[in-house]
Amino acid sequence: MKIGIASDHGGFEIKKLLKERLGNMNYEIIDFGNDHLDPNDDYPDFVIPMANALSKGKIKRGIAVCGSGVGASIAANKVPGVRAALIENYFAAHQGVEDDDMNIMCLGGRVIGIELATELALAFLRATFSGAERHRRRLQKIQQPVTHFFG
Repeated sequence: MKIGIASDHGGFEIKKLLKERLGNMNYEIIDFGNDHLDPNDDYPDFVIPMANALSKGKIKRGIAVCGSGVGASIAANKVPGVRAALIENYFAAHQGVEDDDMNIMCLGGRVIGIELATELALAFLRATFSGAERHRRRLQKIQQPVTHFFG
C-alpha cells in the first residue's frame, strides 16, 4: 500500500520513526516533509500537499503528525475528498476507516509516543471500509453542501 506521511517540527520525531517502522513492514512510504527538523516550519506546508496527493489518487492513505494533531486534521480536511481525523486510541484508528472511510489519520507528536503511534498506524492501515448502507448514506450526507442542512 502506498501511503503518505507528513509532519511539522511538532511531529518530526514520530514521523521519522513511523516512516522507518512502516517501511520495514513493506509499506511504500511517500514522505511529504519536512525532511529536517525546523522549529519554524508550518504543518499546512506539508499536510496539504499530502492531502492533495491523496485526493488525486497518488497515495491510498496518509498519516499527518503535528504537535497535537489538531492543526494537521483541520488542514487536511480543507482538501476535497479527504476525511481526516485526530486519532488517540486503537478503536478510533480502525473504526474511523470501517465506518467513516477515514483516509488520513492525524496524530499528536507531543501527545503520544512511538509505540502507540505504531499501533494506531497499523490499525488504521489494516482496516477497510465496510461499505454498509448506513455508512455510505452518512458519507453522502457529509459530502453535500452545508446549506442542505441549514437552508
